[in-house]
Amino acid sequence: MQQIPTNELNDLLENMHPDQLDQYLRDNRQYLADEKKGFYYYFKGVLDEKQIKLKDVYSFAGVTESYGSKIITMEKHTTDRDLIIRLCLAGHFSWIEMNRALKLYGMNELYAKDPRDACIIVAVKDRIFDPYAIDDILVERGLAKLTKDE
Repeated sequence: MQQIPTNELNDLLENMHPDQLDQYLRDNRQYLADEKKGFYYYFKGVLDEKQIKLKDVYSFAGVTESYGSKIITMEKHTTDRDLIIRLCLAGHFSWIEMNRALKLYGMNELYAKDPRDACIIVAVKDRIFDPYAIDDILVERGLAKLTKDE
């Protein structure tokens, strides 16, 4: 699913009258934020663009397909930010894409002033998507790993 930049939607709203809102909401339904579905549609759209299968994402992120599916569809909500980051890494999300996914899930975006987040940002910018390789970067700096110890 191709995303429409927010500024393009803003442009549509600029000269819109209230009687045109229903048409706008119908035409742009897939692009509008929906607490429950926004994350799923965005996440799935990025994966489709990159031709990455959800089942591969679950496996790479270290979760079962059943659990991963519940998290991504938000049937089950997690407070584990690292899990969402691992799912994004598995989907080869860019820094911007990862921040958007975190925000849609209701979590804090990666923050440059946070040392751990800074390490993750640099790794992603360098196209390092392997959570264990990122763990090495984090541990070398005395920071908490992304993955759980088995």
